[in-house]
Amino acid sequence: MASLLQRVKSKMAIFAHRKARGMLDGEYGSVFKGRSLDFDDLRAYVPGDEVRDIDWKASARHGSPLIRRYVAVRRQTVILIADTGRNMAAEARSGEMKKDIAVLSLGVMGYLAHRHGDVVGLVCGDSSGSRSFPAKSGEAHLERLLRHVDSHTGLDAAASSIQDQLDFVARNVKGRNLLFVVADELAADDATGRLLRRLRAQHEILWLTVRDAELVAPARDAQDADAGRESFSVADSALLVRQPALSAAVADAYARAVVERDRGRHAMLRAAGITEGGVASSADVVTGLFALLERHRRAG
Repeated sequence: MASLLQRVKSKMAIFAHRKARGMLDGEYGSVFKGRSLDFDDLRAYVPGDEVRDIDWKASARHGSPLIRRYVAVRRQTVILIADTGRNMAAEARSGEMKKDIAVLSLGVMGYLAHRHGDVVGLVCGDSSGSRSFPAKSGEAHLERLLRHVDSHTGLDAAASSIQDQLDFVARNVKGRNLLFVVADELAADDATGRLLRRLRAQHEILWLTVRDAELVAPARDAQDADAGRESFSVADSALLVRQPALSAAVADAYARAVVERDRGRHAMLRAAGITEGGVASSADVVTGLFALLERHRRAG
């Protein structure tokens, strides 16, 4: 069986260049405010780096700006929070299963933590319950976490309810950690907003939304792509009208509903002080996580 972590490393190959890899590692390292750091080495300055991290004496000797890099004295804990409900067995915007994009996203964040010497745990589940795995180090441990998410997400799972996993964390996870949440396109509500504010008071939180399949597309493209194909809702197995854009009125109503749902989620997360990113395909994951980490740093 192919290693899921090896697939993660392959996707990260786009950042194999030392300068680009340093940028991604630097964005991850900036998440933990106030962590105790020791000097590690110097690297070339790249746009977006903090000016306060420039070593001016070394830069003068070198002839170009150099940035001081640090390593954490004590390990931090990263808790991956994953929706393994059947909603994640649906198609993403790219046509891939949302599960595959989620596993890759969790793997990239987990591997960044591993490279920084941090420990990684997992809380996952659906509306029927949650399961937790204690935070540990090592690639073998990370592989086991990814395998569990991959094997427990399918059409035979219970409905998605990321709120249940968040509530589990609020009741059971102690200390201050980084929570990395990968979920479906969540609709905002007051109870979830209160839960998120409670969690944010204790933890740093990064939120990644895996985008739904696009049901409103140019009608001609849809007719060509979906000829003879039936699609069903993962929520209740109901037959879906694959192309609402064939009716302008239905397409407009659908598009407005999507915008309103996204706007509500953005507002809820923003009010809780949580940085959100979104990905629509596995090809987006590495660059999407880099953008999310950078956005979090700038917001802090």
